[in-house]
Amino acid sequence: MLFNSIDFVFFFIIVTTGYFLLPQKYRWILLLAASCYFYMAFVPVYILILGFTIVIDYFAGIYIEKTEGKNRKLLLICSLIANIGVLVVFKYYNFLNESFGYVLNDMGYKNPIPYLSILLPIGLSFHTFQAMSYTIEVYRGNQKAEKHFGIYSLYVMFYPQLVAGPIERPQNILHQMHEEHKFDYARVVSGLQLMLWGFFKKLVVADRLSIYVNSVYSHPDLHNGSSVAIASFFFAVQIYCDFSGYSDMAIGCARVMGFDLMINFRRPYFAKSISEFWGRWHISLSTWFRDYLYIPLGGNRVARYRVYLNLMVVFIVSGIWHGANYTFIVWGILHGFYTLSGTIFKPYGQQLAESSGINQKVLNVFNILFNLLIVTFAWIFFRAATIGDAFSLIRNLKSIGAAPFTGDGISNMAHCILAILLLFIIEYKMEYLSEKFNLITDNRIWVRWGSTIAFLFIILLFGVFSGGQFIYFQF
Repeated sequence: MLFNSIDFVFFFIIVTTGYFLLPQKYRWILLLAASCYFYMAFVPVYILILGFTIVIDYFAGIYIEKTEGKNRKLLLICSLIANIGVLVVFKYYNFLNESFGYVLNDMGYKNPIPYLSILLPIGLSFHTFQAMSYTIEVYRGNQKAEKHFGIYSLYVMFYPQLVAGPIERPQNILHQMHEEHKFDYARVVSGLQLMLWGFFKKLVVADRLSIYVNSVYSHPDLHNGSSVAIASFFFAVQIYCDFSGYSDMAIGCARVMGFDLMINFRRPYFAKSISEFWGRWHISLSTWFRDYLYIPLGGNRVARYRVYLNLMVVFIVSGIWHGANYTFIVWGILHGFYTLSGTIFKPYGQQLAESSGINQKVLNVFNILFNLLIVTFAWIFFRAATIGDAFSLIRNLKSIGAAPFTGDGISNMAHCILAILLLFIIEYKMEYLSEKFNLITDNRIWVRWGSTIAFLFIILLFGVFSGGQFIYFQF
């Protein structure tokens, strides 16, 4: 079930109303049943995969807490193998098999291993990582094992963030599932308004931009430099609005019922460096890799060359996490290179800026634009279907020519530009005037409700309601 569908509107109203009408002791049953229904709306049989990992991790958590010594670590390893194993089979099996086949073909042999005709379970990487964080935190002693099987199942399957995050830690969300959340008018309105902002990002911005992006990236050889540059910038905005829009809807949806989910995006295109970008983009994933991969590898407590190696490993794994395609690996390597370069040359850049006497505001603008440029370039590999397509698009950047806009294309382009301008004006004010600034959350009631009604009309008039699923559902 998609957030941007009429089915979800009825689902949300029914579940939320039932949640507040039911006594506290029965609410988890409603939410778990609703979450199962929500997930089964995609591919019903895949609920069994979730059930398999839930059972394993539930008992693993209990026995990890009870056990000491080597057996404790063995239980954790078994839990991680089960989760990663499911991920490998459904997400990476065919990719690994294909890569192995290339090697055999180069050696003159035929690959005897069959391919699997399976669909990737939606959101598999998200709930797998959330489940893994539970057993790791229990092993580290930071989280008590959850004895209530239904509550633990709900922790993994909580429908607002089930298929595309935020990837929650058990310390933040598990205790909330035991607490009673009473109806609070201000909180409900705040949640609904955040959902509305997410719908604006998805329907008015992301899905509108996707029309032009898809037309260029579907035929990489047919477009000149102007078209590729515009489509690549549009995709940078599209993927941000698509993913952060989902996060806003998920956080808002949970907030209506009284749950506080972690912030997943904080205006990443206002970042002045690549490291700052990753402190603002998909925060739940970047902190997951920091806590469960980078720091265990030694983090920055080891020799400098090891720090650089650890950073590169994290970004390559991040690329692999995003998809079973070499394009994502290249995207991860690029961001690893950006981060290493920023780390190595940061002191020299600061010295140069100080000696040149450049105005700090001018320098900030330059850093923001430069950061946006290199991030957008990396998005080319993320969006392209193949490595070959990515390089075709990059080669075409050198060609000069006007971007082709005819008929409906001109109208759509105008809508795209206006939507981007409105988005960045609001986010600029949120960034530099107040973290809490937002027209639909303004303290003045006439501004708040006037803006809410205006955004609702903008969504209804200019939203693209045939845009389909969210980009990150495929991960």
